[in-house]
Amino acid sequence: MHYGPSQNFRAWATVSYVAPQGHNNRSGGGLSGKFPRSLRLLRHADFERVYKEGRRHFSAHMTVFYLRRAQAGGLRVGFTVGRVLGGAVERNRIKRRLREAVRLRPMTSSVPVDVVINPKKSVLKIDFADLLGEVGQAFAVIQQKLAAKSPK
Repeated sequence: MHYGPSQNFRAWATVSYVAPQGHNNRSGGGLSGKFPRSLRLLRHADFERVYKEGRRHFSAHMTVFYLRRAQAGGLRVGFTVGRVLGGAVERNRIKRRLREAVRLRPMTSSVPVDVVINPKKSVLKIDFADLLGEVGQAFAVIQQKLAAKSPK
């Protein structure tokens, strides 16, 4: 029996992947490897507020916008990767690299802050260790600037 796209699509498209021995099927290594929604900036209005009212930190491969929030919560991060940076494949690769760098270098402060990272195309070419260092440095600078302005 032939299962084409018009007939019983589920049976036709069922494909399973078996990971090699010693590996699991999870790309991020389980729940600890994910970038949870609570740490992400999702709404357009939040991005706009960070751009209009926030401050900027410039580095070699990205511009980081940040704004302290009134409500508690900690760090929330968003990424803007426009079409000027390449096709969908390149843009998605940039976002994946940035998400992983942020996940591995979280901001340790409990200050409620929204951060928007606007990368340059060079993020695709640099070594991941350099990207980790740049994200960590940006978060350190933001934390230092927010701590200096915090009400005491």
